[in-house]
Amino acid sequence: MSSTDLTDSSTDPPVGAGPPAGVIVPWWTRGDTNAFFGLGFNILVNVLTLTALMIGVINVPAGDVLGTVLPALGVALILGNLYYTFLARRLAKKENRSDVTALPYGPSVPHMFIVIFVVMLPVYLNTQDADAAWQAGLAWAFMIGIIVMIGAFVGPHIRKLTPRAAMLGTLAGISITFISMRPAAQMWEVAWIGLPVLAIILIGFFTDMRLPFGIPVGLAALLVGTAIGWIGGYMSAPDVGQAVSDIAVGIPDLRVDMLFSGLSHLAPLLGTAIPLGVYNFTEAMSNVESAAAAGDNYNLRSVLLADGAGAVIGSAFGSPFPPAVYIGHPGWKDAGGRAGYSLASGVVIGVLCFLGLFGVLDALLPVPAIVPILLYIGLLIGAQAFQAVPRVHAVAVVAAILPNLAQWASGLIDNALNAAGTSATEVGMDKLNGAGVVYEGLQTLGEGAVLVGLVLGTMVTFILEKKFLFAALASVVGAALSFIGLIHAPQVAWAASPQVALGYLFFGLVCVAFYLLPGAKDRAEGVDEADIVAGH
Repeated sequence: MSSTDLTDSSTDPPVGAGPPAGVIVPWWTRGDTNAFFGLGFNILVNVLTLTALMIGVINVPAGDVLGTVLPALGVALILGNLYYTFLARRLAKKENRSDVTALPYGPSVPHMFIVIFVVMLPVYLNTQDADAAWQAGLAWAFMIGIIVMIGAFVGPHIRKLTPRAAMLGTLAGISITFISMRPAAQMWEVAWIGLPVLAIILIGFFTDMRLPFGIPVGLAALLVGTAIGWIGGYMSAPDVGQAVSDIAVGIPDLRVDMLFSGLSHLAPLLGTAIPLGVYNFTEAMSNVESAAAAGDNYNLRSVLLADGAGAVIGSAFGSPFPPAVYIGHPGWKDAGGRAGYSLASGVVIGVLCFLGLFGVLDALLPVPAIVPILLYIGLLIGAQAFQAVPRVHAVAVVAAILPNLAQWASGLIDNALNAAGTSATEVGMDKLNGAGVVYEGLQTLGEGAVLVGLVLGTMVTFILEKKFLFAALASVVGAALSFIGLIHAPQVAWAASPQVALGYLFFGLVCVAFYLLPGAKDRAEGVDEADIVAGH
């Protein structure tokens, strides 16, 4: 026995002593205040956006949006955040620690735009009936929820088989493109408001500096940005007065009749509902993996069932916007958030939905003062993808990022051409290629970007580990998904993208050929375990 052993024995508990007392999980911490302002303003921006889209694009009357859609969303947000707070407190007690952070939850950003422009807008343009478009959105959101709940029973198995680099890389691709780029552009449009706000957020969340009197970083950033916006003349007082006059208090009530009406015309919606339902549960799977990498290992099935239930409940009350677990758990954990911030965010945003105050908030708060928090989340998730995997897997992370970059770029091209009254088809691929725009390739790579990122990241990870047979099997999965149109195709169909499927099969044959080379198995077994740590 060493002297160290003798010394340490003095700290042993006395014979007969019981187990250590369970940790007390606080309902609120100082860090929860920071995370609450961050997540709350994140959800606030998204609800303001979907409100404007429903009124401005689909022409649903403001009274219906403020009086029915937002209260329905409020019900889902309160119930969902309450459940995720419960999961966080249960995990904290189970693992006897007080630093567990609840998963963030709110209306899904990608689905917000998809349900408006891909599902509801075509119905509205064909019928000129906003109610018919709204009903289609409800049916679509309901199906998304059902598919996610089905995914709860297959998602855990997929998670076990998918390398962490593939999941976190895919998440980084989403955060860099769809979470970070638009806020960054909005900030630089009004840089004199956005940049000082960004400075406060970066210093407050990424360094150990603290604000005087314990002022929460998120609150300070919002107050400074709002003050600059009003003093600089960016905001308009008459708009506030108009917004106050438009306040409409809404009591949630079931809209099952509208939902059933939409479900009676469900067939045309399945082409987007199926792949996007798969997208939803694969994104949730990546978010749970991101939380696990940050130290909080949640049960994926419990998370997916709650995600799906939120979409179903919201659609029954009249909301076509499926809620989801958000990207950003590590950011709120790093900001000090624990269990309470999630519930507070859901309750406060839910109450604002019931009271119809989002028009007033839109008139009071400058967008450039709010969106830097989204850029912070994008930076953090992008960094985590590289920090939480072995160094050798960095190549796989970049590979998993690429499909979302392609989807984002092709979407920008489509939107620009639509604004000009034309389309890529009308312009012609030869002209686009001649201008250096590889549109067709970007569109193909970006279709089903989340699934593509998982498949591509998995293939590259196994190659880096010299597990060539596993890489070949992953490429066969890619071929099958391409053939039925879940990836690399605009819609689900038989033989939807046969050339891409063939390409994946050829990729797999190359991997099998390397697997059969003399000594390949020995090289795979000899991969340095110091470099390849638990990647799942």
